[in-house]
Amino acid sequence: MQTRRHPAIFSYLCTGDRSAQQPGRHLPGMPNPQTPPMEQTLFRSATPADVPRILQIIRQAQRRMAAAGSLQWQDGYPAPGNIDDDLKHRYGHVITREGASGEPTVIAYGAIVFDGEPAYEALDGAWLTRGDYVVVHRLAVADEALGNGIGREFLKQTEQLARERGIRAFRIDTNFDNRRMLRILAQTGFVRCGKVVYRSGEREAFEKLL
Repeated sequence: MQTRRHPAIFSYLCTGDRSAQQPGRHLPGMPNPQTPPMEQTLFRSATPADVPRILQIIRQAQRRMAAAGSLQWQDGYPAPGNIDDDLKHRYGHVITREGASGEPTVIAYGAIVFDGEPAYEALDGAWLTRGDYVVVHRLAVADEALGNGIGREFLKQTEQLARERGIRAFRIDTNFDNRRMLRILAQTGFVRCGKVVYRSGEREAFEKLL
């Protein structure tokens, strides 16, 4: 993994992880684009200029979930206000790669939070740890970048940020019927710890030791 630091915002140069792919397999209703192998991507903090593209990627993810029969993100969440709050608190992060025009294009978004998640205090189950942790919310990958390990790369970069802060626990949650995300979590070492409840319903909760 090559790493470089930007004078204003941190950034990581990374290559897409294709090792966990299963060629020829995709969920019903999910795009299966024939994209070229991922070469070099950039992981960085999100900026206000990224917001229109971030919202586009979230809408794509919402449509994919609906097509796959998942109930997650079908109630208007995440909304523009959620993304604005992410940027206000410096939670928002993106992965970019060079687009057809030669300019960097955002292909994934997520909120990386080190402030804790209130819903996790009422877990129906048991966490692996009791100390500080990092959590990712609103993780979404663009249609054209699916199948290139971008979601896994985002989680990997989050782990790196956590380790740099001395944090050794990573928590995340998803809907019981979000098969794509459940598969990624299983492949990247997360352990199911129970359930948490949000306004929109229950979520399966996971944790990974770093």
